[in-house]
Amino acid sequence: MSKTNMRKELADLQKMAAKDLRAKYRELFGDDSRSGNRQWLFRRCVWRLQALAEGGLSDRARQRAMEIANDADVRSIPPRPVVPDKTMLQQTRPTDIKADDRLPMVNTVLTRKFKRRVHTVTVLPNGFEYDGQIYKSLTAVAKIITGSHWNGYHFFKKSLLHTKQLRETA
Repeated sequence: MSKTNMRKELADLQKMAAKDLRAKYRELFGDDSRSGNRQWLFRRCVWRLQALAEGGLSDRARQRAMEIANDADVRSIPPRPVVPDKTMLQQTRPTDIKADDRLPMVNTVLTRKFKRRVHTVTVLPNGFEYDGQIYKSLTAVAKIITGSHWNGYHFFKKSLLHTKQLRETA
C-alpha cells in the first residue's frame, strides 16, 4: 500500500463512527471486537493496517515476544480477597503519637452528634478507636465522619471540654 493510499485510509478511519469501525475491525482481524470504544477500535485498525503495509514484526521480534510470554508467571485464577476478622480492631495507620495535654485520659469516650447521628470515639494509649478502626489523630476521625478536613479538637470541642471539667472537679 502506498503512502497516499495509507493516508486516505487513515483519514477515512478518523471519520468513521464506532459501528463502522467495528465492521472495519472485523474485516481486518477476521473476528468481532469485544470493545465498542471508538478510540480503541481506531487505534487497533490503524495498527493492523500499518502491520499489513509494513510487514508486521520481524521473525526475531516475534520469537523474542514468545519467549517472554512463556517465561511470564501468569496467574490463571486471581487470589481470594482477605476477609478481616470483624472481632479484631483494625489499625489503619501507625500510631506513633506523643501524649497531648489537651487529650482526656485513656478509655475516655468522646461523643459528637453530627447529621442526626451520634458518633463515639474511645481514647486509646496510642490513638483513637472509631467504628472498629484505630486512627492516629482526632483530625483523622473527624475527616472520616464529615468527609472533609476538620480540626479534631474543634470537632469534639464540647465533649473535650466536658471531660476536662470532670477531671478538674475530681
